[in-house]
Amino acid sequence: MTRTNLMIGAIGAVAVTALGLNIATLSASIEEPVVAADLPAPPVDGALGDIDRETLQAEMRRYLLENPDIIVEVIDVLEAQRTANAQLAEQQMLRETNDVLLNDGYSFVGGNPDGDVTLVEFLDYQCTFCKRAHDEVAALLSSDGNIRLIVKELPILGPVSETATRAALSVLAEQGEEIYEVFNDQMMSFPGQLNDEMIDRLAERSGADVAAMRANMDSREIDAQIAQNRALAEQLQITGTPTFVLGDTFIRGYLPADQMAEAVRLTRSTMR
Repeated sequence: MTRTNLMIGAIGAVAVTALGLNIATLSASIEEPVVAADLPAPPVDGALGDIDRETLQAEMRRYLLENPDIIVEVIDVLEAQRTANAQLAEQQMLRETNDVLLNDGYSFVGGNPDGDVTLVEFLDYQCTFCKRAHDEVAALLSSDGNIRLIVKELPILGPVSETATRAALSVLAEQGEEIYEVFNDQMMSFPGQLNDEMIDRLAERSGADVAAMRANMDSREIDAQIAQNRALAEQLQITGTPTFVLGDTFIRGYLPADQMAEAVRLTRSTMR
């Protein structure tokens, strides 16, 4: 929700409150709070009773012009409430998906597998910001040896992205984590657009058996892994890459290594 929408909502909230007040109350000082339970019942069927509509509107306008800070206060409350509600909703989503998010049995696990903090990354090999984040994540893992990294392959940028994902998952399943990690780095570090020929070349450069990789790319196992990652992303309302999950917090988009390190520090502080 934009701040403009919040302002409209705030004005509406003040207006609704004002409709339940008489003119004398509206003229009172802003320091005199009005308790909702003490307000008279709202008008029925839009009727204003003895209060003239034009007089009420003019009084409301005067009141807001004389006390503009009340709009800012209401906006701040609404923003804080919206943020808190969003955080609670995200935490609930993560609780519901915890097992498949952290222990699906097929995703690459890097960094320190026994680290005290887990960072989950949803990525696409064609994503420019994923490529930027790749070096930042590497720097973070290098500077902090107590982070467990889980990579979730999420091809969302077309057929080439899916081919690259299938190649990566095939290498991981059949040829092991060490070759996968090099292959992942090669594709993420490649500066241009990937295609079938380049994917094979980067796989070979990584030490992978390209023929074996190709033989397994369209298997039911790989189909199921991609489908599960997509279903998980949908459940977590992830619509773009890179998206990170750190503890019970989402980091949606690219973040420099120093800011990610600060996020890790804050996550650890909540675990104590």
